[in-house]
Amino acid sequence: MIKWSRFALFVLVVAVLFGLVITTVSPLSKNIVLGLDLRGGFEILYKVEPLESTEQVTTDLLKATAGMVEKRVNIGGVQEPEVTIEKPDRLRVKLAGVSDQEKIRSLIGKPAVLTFRDDQGSVVLRGSDLAPGGASVGYDDLKRPIILLKFANPDKFTNVTREHLGRQIAIFLDEQMLTNPVITEVISSGSARITGQRTVQEAQEQVDILNSGALPSKLVELSANAVGASLGAMALQKTIFAGYIGGIIIFLFMLLVYRVPGMIANITLIGFAYFCLLVLDWMNATLTLPGIAGFILSVGMAVDANIITYERIQEEIMSGKTILSAFRAGQRRSFITIIDSHVTTIIAALVLLYVGTSSIQGFATILIMTLIISLITNVFGSRFLLWLLIKANLFQKPIWYGVKKADIHKL
Repeated sequence: MIKWSRFALFVLVVAVLFGLVITTVSPLSKNIVLGLDLRGGFEILYKVEPLESTEQVTTDLLKATAGMVEKRVNIGGVQEPEVTIEKPDRLRVKLAGVSDQEKIRSLIGKPAVLTFRDDQGSVVLRGSDLAPGGASVGYDDLKRPIILLKFANPDKFTNVTREHLGRQIAIFLDEQMLTNPVITEVISSGSARITGQRTVQEAQEQVDILNSGALPSKLVELSANAVGASLGAMALQKTIFAGYIGGIIIFLFMLLVYRVPGMIANITLIGFAYFCLLVLDWMNATLTLPGIAGFILSVGMAVDANIITYERIQEEIMSGKTILSAFRAGQRRSFITIIDSHVTTIIAALVLLYVGTSSIQGFATILIMTLIISLITNVFGSRFLLWLLIKANLFQKPIWYGVKKADIHKL
């Protein structure tokens, strides 16, 4: 007797899954951030050196430098920069979708040391004397852009102007002189201005650099790798095409060899891919070619988990057991094997995550995430759906599980 309530629950679960996939997969896929190897861009590997020879490169210095580099990249208008620390003294900067590499290089590597120097070349004020966010864009009487500076301690600036009255005080950004005015009066407002900016954009860029502060260390460029936008697009297109072909072959194989269980496996594989996209979006992760490789590996393991279970079920059916008994015995005896394979792979991925470089870490992160989702969907999920169909008393003939009557040997 067919139990329609179990079958209705099966249909409801599948309908909800496919409804979510159809309605949300498109916006989800658009939210996924692609790495530079898929979008085009470039990456730079820097060596971090302390400002003073007596100092050492510490974890705090690496973190401070990485934070400052990210601020500099944001000034250049780059979205989703990826700045990673590679101990003991490396920073890897990945910038996708960047066309003007030299501008970004200049922004990242600029020390941005602001100094006020008297006519003898002695430093009388530094950028560290500015108030937080103390630089801003203004305009002179002729509506030309200028940079306005506000000091945290106005009295200090007042004393400097009093001591250098009638003399020049040059303003330098790094070793480039921006302006060299003569102090004609004592300035008590605690503010100064820098003239000579040609455009508002140039003035705003310098303001942003000044407000972000000086680099806490020296950056020495060790290597740079560029990926053209067309090359990245071609890699993404070929990857997607290969995924479609591979998916179709897997779906047909599972249906032809395992019949009803194969259909269940195909449904849970679709759910697996969907939930992977969902988690990637939630993590704000950047998807790269190594990450896609990790995803493909987990797809293979997800299919393998189903195959191990279904082969055990087929063996139990061939021994003469009923479909329900064969299902219970097959899923129980295959479970430890599947868990062992997933756990050992996750342990290997954790090792890669700890000792690997950024691209290897991306591969390991995606692999761990997808393996966990695979356990939920392609182990527990597929078994639940198959259990619903069997308990509904549907598909009770061995042929539905890829077993011929001639292969059955009663106990």
